[in-house]
Amino acid sequence: MKALITGAEGFVGRHLTEHLVACGDEVVGVDRGNGPDLGDPQGFVRLLDDVQPEVVYHLAGWSDIGASWSDPQTTFEVNANGTLNLLQAAVATCRPRVLAVSSADVYGAVSPFELPITESFPFRPVTPYAASKIAADQVALQAWLGYGLETIRVRAFNHLGPGQSLSFVAPAIAERIARNEREGLSDVPVGNLTPRRDITDVRDVVRAYRLLMEMGEPGEAYNVCSGRDVSIAQLAERLLAMATRPMELVADPDLQRPVETPILVGDATRIRSTTGWVPEIPIETTLSDVLEERRRSQS
Repeated sequence: MKALITGAEGFVGRHLTEHLVACGDEVVGVDRGNGPDLGDPQGFVRLLDDVQPEVVYHLAGWSDIGASWSDPQTTFEVNANGTLNLLQAAVATCRPRVLAVSSADVYGAVSPFELPITESFPFRPVTPYAASKIAADQVALQAWLGYGLETIRVRAFNHLGPGQSLSFVAPAIAERIARNEREGLSDVPVGNLTPRRDITDVRDVVRAYRLLMEMGEPGEAYNVCSGRDVSIAQLAERLLAMATRPMELVADPDLQRPVETPILVGDATRIRSTTGWVPEIPIETTLSDVLEERRRSQS
């Protein structure tokens, strides 16, 4: 397949590029430095006319959930309007199949007795980021129903792995541990440790994305998740257990978010029955890889 990836230089984009190339796909990747701005609809028309991709993986967008509180308008413009601009360009040009990547945050306020979350669960956005992703999800659905553009919507639960920004909790904790190892310190500042999340290794996630491009049903939404939850406290403790010196977690109020969804666990039945995909990489391997990367950055 000839594939176009938006956000190709981001965390997931780099892993997806590597996976697609390994599968023998022809890959064109664009990002801020070499592609159209998400607010430039004509730029997307020119890009798609030039590349003529068979499939588009739309990863580009605002991904920092915490920072969306301080700039909700930009978050919405980037995620919702940016997706609209890409899809309108796809309709007007080569009409590729498009994977529109959304987030499990669209499900928002969930109580434990409602778990695990299926794709039919109602949207209950808590964060500005979640609201922007709901809009992008629905724009992709409209492109299929209204224009017949083959869109596949992904609601990705938390994913983790090498290359992730320090604005995310696990690499941030790993960075503090690596720094403490180098400097002989013991305190590891942390925010709220109580949330529980469904976490999958990013290398498993990108496998799911390609399988959905091959076998996914146009217009359908798919959870990409493990179906198991782990608390932030458990992640932090597992990382501490890998440290080369004794350390302890220390609460830091500055690391708290304004609002936190207590628990998110997904149901992966639909993607499993459609593609056969299941996560393969254990969380211990993922955390070890993340910590090793942060140690190398300290050297």
